[in-house]
Amino acid sequence: MYQRPLQSAVRQLLNASASRAVLGKAIEQDACQSRALVACWITADACVPNHSQYRALHSTRELHTVKETPQTTDEEVGALTKLIEAMGFTGPLKYNKWKIKIAALRMYTCCVERINYDEFFEKCSLPDTLNSWFLVAQLHVWMCLVRMRQEGRAGEYMCRYIVHSMWEDVEQRSKIMGIDAIQRKESMKVMTETFYAALFGYDEGILSDDCVLAAALWRNMFNRQCEDPRQLELMVEYVRKQMQFIDALDGEDLLLTGEVKWRPLVEENAQSILKVPSPTYNDAGL
Repeated sequence: MYQRPLQSAVRQLLNASASRAVLGKAIEQDACQSRALVACWITADACVPNHSQYRALHSTRELHTVKETPQTTDEEVGALTKLIEAMGFTGPLKYNKWKIKIAALRMYTCCVERINYDEFFEKCSLPDTLNSWFLVAQLHVWMCLVRMRQEGRAGEYMCRYIVHSMWEDVEQRSKIMGIDAIQRKESMKVMTETFYAALFGYDEGILSDDCVLAAALWRNMFNRQCEDPRQLELMVEYVRKQMQFIDALDGEDLLLTGEVKWRPLVEENAQSILKVPSPTYNDAGL
């Protein structure tokens, strides 16, 4: 009576042993396959060129050492200088203040004596009046201010005296023309408002495209009365080439001398103003 249960128990034990043997073989085969796969990966990495070198090359920091165009940075000033300038005075500068004042006066003189105003009046159809002269003068003064603001605190100090020289000149010219004191005061007030509004418009125009610059010239220089687009085109080209030319001048020379040479209003090839003239050689190649 106990034979069948005993046989079934033995049969279950044998089946369990066989299952464990099969499972052990499967696990061993999987382990062998895994070891073989790892070996294949290692062999493949050994055969392929070293990719880590390429990754290191692409992630190198040498790309950040590329030389860029130098830009004017703010000067580092001490606490005492900041306190002096906060009180409305000017602290120590890189160059002598009197030299900068003289250079500022000379630069303003270049804006009024080295410009052919008659050509501007003719090409732009402007009336020959004190106001027209002032509109052309303030355009060139603005270009000088833009250039000198790039020279740090010394350049800003020079800008102040350029504007100061301009207002003194305008007042003297109005006196010579016989304008009475009351009318002269009103005219100076209007010119002051016009000047600072023009500075804002020209700054926006020079940083934008030609359409914005043309709009600034139409509002300020032409007093919204220009009907010939060729005149606006001429003035936009003139301002662009002058700014390109004056930006190429040495900053230290401008701070110490104030000498500015202006390009003509009309040029055959205005794009070649900054090109270095090619050297000439003789027949021997020397």
